[in-house]
Order: sequence, then structure tokens, then C-alpha cells
Amino acid sequence: MSHIHFIGGEKGGVGKSLVARVLAQYFIDRSVSFVGFDTDRSHGALLRFYADFAAPAVLDQHDSLDPVLESAIAEPQRRIVVDLAAQTQQALAGWLDDSDVFGFAEEHGLALTWWHVMDTGRDSVDLLRQWLDDFGGRIKLVLVLNEVRGDRFDILEASGERKRAEALGASVITLRHLPDTTMQKIDRQSASFWAAVNHPDRAATGLGLLERQRVKVWLHRTYAQLDTLAL
Repeated sequence: MSHIHFIGGEKGGVGKSLVARVLAQYFIDRSVSFVGFDTDRSHGALLRFYADFAAPAVLDQHDSLDPVLESAIAEPQRRIVVDLAAQTQQALAGWLDDSDVFGFAEEHGLALTWWHVMDTGRDSVDLLRQWLDDFGGRIKLVLVLNEVRGDRFDILEASGERKRAEALGASVITLRHLPDTTMQKIDRQSASFWAAVNHPDRAATGLGLLERQRVKVWLHRTYAQLDTLAL
């Protein structure tokens, strides 16, 4: 069975591309074959950090995401990661509806997962509410609580939307905060997380020995959560 992972959340800067990068590195480290589709025409993270595994898929036409499903059918053992740019949910919803993607996926044995990446703000909760109204119960959902901007998700808990999502079968994982200076150094060098952990040349990654160790610990803790999901 092919597994297609849509990394969304609609809000810009919430950490969608970071989750896509982590998932890509997870598949590499677990020796799982995958391909990435990057929909961000200006800041494509998968194309930048994992170019050997990624292709562009800009959502500017009704059939822009057709290659995602075609690729899944052509190589059913290969995982697919779709990194969705901000403000693309309407285009994606149109594609899902016009092509009856859910029915097509069931017919062809495709497992679809939506990763909804959230920060601590109210707008993230409002976007989750809208997503649940539109798609809740129709596609497997993983809520990603990204601690990059804080670790108190009080607004989410008070809203009842997390309980609603879990009642519909959603899984919830937390992406812990990696120090900003460390992440900035990785990004500045366009380094993969493998290089950030393993490359011994400080000039290549900008990271010192202990910084590489912190990235390693961060990845290990994140992988432990991913291991609880059927990916």
C-alpha cells in the first residue's frame, strides 16, 4: 500500500517545511524509499535540503497534484511527502473534490495522511477547526504541536478542537524546540539533518561538536514520536 503524507496547516511560518524535512530524514535513516513534492515556488525546503529526493509541484493548475497519485500507484512501496505551501488549502480542497481523491485512494489502495502543523496561536486553532469542518473523519490526521514559538497550547486545549480531532481518530505528536541559533546555522548552510549530525567539518555545517550532539538528541526524541505512527 502506498502512503501519501500531506504536510499542511495553511498558516505561514508555522513549521510545515520543518516537519517535511524531519519526515524526509526519518525515512532516509529508516531506509524507507520515498519521494517529496514541494509546492512552495519561492522557499521550497525539500528542494533545497533534500534535492535528490524531491520534485516541484506548484499548485497553479487543477491537475498540479496529479503526479502525486500517479507516482504512488507506479511505486506502491515508496512513501510520498507533499510539503504544502501556505495559503494552498483552497486549491488542495478543489483538487480533492474535483477528482474525488478520497474515492480514488480507496479504489487503488492509497493511504492518505494529513499532518496539521500548529503553533500556540489562536489562528492555528481556527484553521484546525475549519479543517475538521471540511475534512474531519475523511482522512487520517496527525496534529503536530510545534514548540518553536512556545510550549503552552492552552488556547488549543480550551477550544475543544484537540478532543474533537482525537475523537475522529487523530494522533498528536510534539515537535520540541531546537535552539534558534542552531537551526539558523543549519539553514544557512542548506545542510540536511544528516549532515548536521554527522559532518565533521565545522565549516560545512557551522555546528560545533556539542551543537551536533544537540541536533542528534532532538532528532532521536522526534523519531521516538514518529515511531508511534504507522508511516
